[in-house]
Amino acid sequence: MLTKDAKILVTGFKGQLGYDCVHELTKRGYINVKGIDIDDLDLTKESDVKEYISDYNPDVVMHNAAWTAVDKAEEIPDKVYEINALASKYIAEACKKANAKMVYISTDYVFNGSGNSPFEINDPMEGLSVYGITKAKGEEFVRENLEKHFIVRTSWVFGKNGNNFVKAMLKLANMGKTELNIVCDQIGSVTYTYDLSQLICDMIETEKYGTYHATNEGYISWAEFAREIFRLAGKNVIVNDVTTEEYIKIVPQQAKRPLNSRLSKKSLDDAGFHRLPYWKDALSRYMSNIS
Repeated sequence: MLTKDAKILVTGFKGQLGYDCVHELTKRGYINVKGIDIDDLDLTKESDVKEYISDYNPDVVMHNAAWTAVDKAEEIPDKVYEINALASKYIAEACKKANAKMVYISTDYVFNGSGNSPFEINDPMEGLSVYGITKAKGEEFVRENLEKHFIVRTSWVFGKNGNNFVKAMLKLANMGKTELNIVCDQIGSVTYTYDLSQLICDMIETEKYGTYHATNEGYISWAEFAREIFRLAGKNVIVNDVTTEEYIKIVPQQAKRPLNSRLSKKSLDDAGFHRLPYWKDALSRYMSNIS
């Protein structure tokens, strides 16, 4: 059981989820919460990571930091492997030495996106992109090196802090765009980082270690997501459905993306954790907060 004076280290503090995790922990009354980002610690330097964690001696490390620029990752695979895989290994090893719990944030991109059924937590990891492959390797390193871990796979995130699809769509609308081509055959779930941060904080207050899938409820396409954004914003923007194949012809040189990003929540149910709210509810709350 965590006490309110537990020491909690949060990586990727300047990102969407890291930002919300720090705020949620503070709201819950934790008094020793430390958020760090690349300016504070280069996670690819093994000795620096292990020295930092040893000195801080945390009870929990929430590891949110990652390379998430999916297309750019294809150009620098070695660098992305250092950030997504090796850095996670260093943190897991340091957590074991400190007897700390670790949360590792992973992604739907670890799967190949085949079929129409939701992926279960133990389905084969056969990522299509450098991003997906390196995040999967990060998962493996965490499992191999630390028993006290929570691996949380999520997808299509949006939060108050940082850039995301919602902000991009609103920016295009505000620039005067009246018609957009949006992919309609990639199906998955969106995730409001405010909601996800609450679940992660619930997790670290338990010892229910393992792998989980966590997104807002409901499966949609990017095109459907865009239409709801414009509807809530009162923007008259026409969304044209295009297939991934068609979109690649318009915008070439992209990383391969899974067509099926549905994630089964059975692991949450089995452990007694609450599922996140329905996606339309999450998006409505989010847009009210950023308006």
